[in-house]
Amino acid sequence: MMIQRVGVIGLGPIGTKHAGLYQGMDQTELVAVCDTDRERAEAGSTRFQVPGYTSVQEMIAHAELDMVSVATAGHEYSRDHYEPTMEALDAGLHVLGEKPICNEIPLAEAMVAKAREKGLCYGINLNHRFTPAARLAKKWVEEGRIGHQLFMNVSMWIQNPRESSPWFQIKALHPHTVDIMRYFAGDIEAVQCFALKAPGRKIWSTAQFNMRFKSGALGHLTGSYDIERGHPMERVELAGLKGRFVIEDIFKEVTLYPAGNLEKTVYTNPFFGGMRDFDDTFRNRLSRFVEQLNEGAKPNEIDGSGADGLAAQKVLAAAIESLKTETVVTVR
Repeated sequence: MMIQRVGVIGLGPIGTKHAGLYQGMDQTELVAVCDTDRERAEAGSTRFQVPGYTSVQEMIAHAELDMVSVATAGHEYSRDHYEPTMEALDAGLHVLGEKPICNEIPLAEAMVAKAREKGLCYGINLNHRFTPAARLAKKWVEEGRIGHQLFMNVSMWIQNPRESSPWFQIKALHPHTVDIMRYFAGDIEAVQCFALKAPGRKIWSTAQFNMRFKSGALGHLTGSYDIERGHPMERVELAGLKGRFVIEDIFKEVTLYPAGNLEKTVYTNPFFGGMRDFDDTFRNRLSRFVEQLNEGAKPNEIDGSGADGLAAQKVLAAAIESLKTETVVTVR
């Protein structure tokens, strides 16, 4: 069995989660952690019993690595992804990055181009597609059980009181939802966005998007940083001429409604042996990236790739332009 030697860059809550998951996998060996904050690097070293570094270059020079996770933070959760990703790719390492890939499109394009130039696998933690419910729904789509696609409705909400740039909710929350829409219905070619600032908020904390897919199907997305997560946080619906499916709360249940048939097919996450909580979406995503590396997958075969992450950010950039100009914007 192949073992991927992993380093984790960025030891906030998400990076720490990555490190713990890698340490618990059969197909990975956590060999190093890194954070520019010395206290965090030392704490991670102690917690995981591996060397801790304060620079990526130092970690690359001293640790024997096959791949890294980039889980740094930065402005809008993503500005700090660029430099460590480029350093790791330049060193010949495969990279799994946190979402968003990067909110500055030229930098994101450079990251994807660098991975392509080096022939390396580059994935993004678009973890909402890595659930049994999403996989089954994808299978239904591929089998033709939805038929010619007509429309897609997605909603996602989570309470996040943080105030960042005006576009924080759009850029940081919706890489997930836009990726899910693209995963099931393909590329998005045009978008129109409306948004509001909830009482007491300075950012556009709730947003609504209308979309047109390249296939001609229509899409609608609603997202918010103003609603508590005590209730289901994500709903996905795709409808076509042959049927319709609905995913409730990311992984809890998916239902297929065949056209002209009163019998429906329901998959419900089992209490025993199924997904336990949202953290399992991280485990599934990280495991899939490692599995693909071990299978010898080509860079363009990576599930939830850097290119997928870039495509989602381009849709969101168009949405922000739409909000600013009050126009329908073509995704570039």
